[in-house]
Amino acid sequence: MRAPISVVIPTLNAEAPLTGCLTALMEGLEAGLIRELIISDGGSTDMTLTMAEAWGAEIVSGPASRGGQLRRGCAKAQSDWLLVLHADTRLAPGWTGPVTAHLQGQKAGWCQLQFDQGGMAGKAVAAWANLRSRLGLPYGDQGLLLPRALYQSVGGYPDQPLMEDVALARALRGHLLGLEVTAVTSADKYARQGWLRRGGRNLWTLIRYFAGVAPAKLAEGYAK
Repeated sequence: MRAPISVVIPTLNAEAPLTGCLTALMEGLEAGLIRELIISDGGSTDMTLTMAEAWGAEIVSGPASRGGQLRRGCAKAQSDWLLVLHADTRLAPGWTGPVTAHLQGQKAGWCQLQFDQGGMAGKAVAAWANLRSRLGLPYGDQGLLLPRALYQSVGGYPDQPLMEDVALARALRGHLLGLEVTAVTSADKYARQGWLRRGGRNLWTLIRYFAGVAPAKLAEGYAK
């Protein structure tokens, strides 16, 4: 029997964090869970693609747009299940047990967020993220495990530069479960911009998206 999971990771100059992300996946490879690794790149100019090739990944290239990259990557997947991760997120040891159990069902599963730094501020932001996820809005940096058939039935990731994870989560409403898996993600942006400022900016971006502002417009301000 073939391994059940295709791992899909969008990248853009992700050389620094990618090794940690891929190293954490070795547990799943050893457990016979991972069939293939797909790196969907948006035009990296660093060593991202060289590293991906060294790890045996299938590389899909195209314009830099996280929604578009994820859509292209998932379209290449051949397994019955998709595990979508960001390059700066790594699954904590022991993740294969809960994932194996989840494969017996037919719903999408998100991981419990934890930051790799930040002290009490990081714990507070992670607690809010996990509460938001229980209410039906997990973000991409938490990882997402879902049946490929379910993914296809809701139309997949939209080709948009921002809020692609929110769009998919809304489409998956009623089909989302929390996994007893910790996803440790980078807090670099929070550390650089300040926890309060970054958190407020993320919340304001979400509110504007729900109010109907186009993702392309949101992405312009988000990158500044």
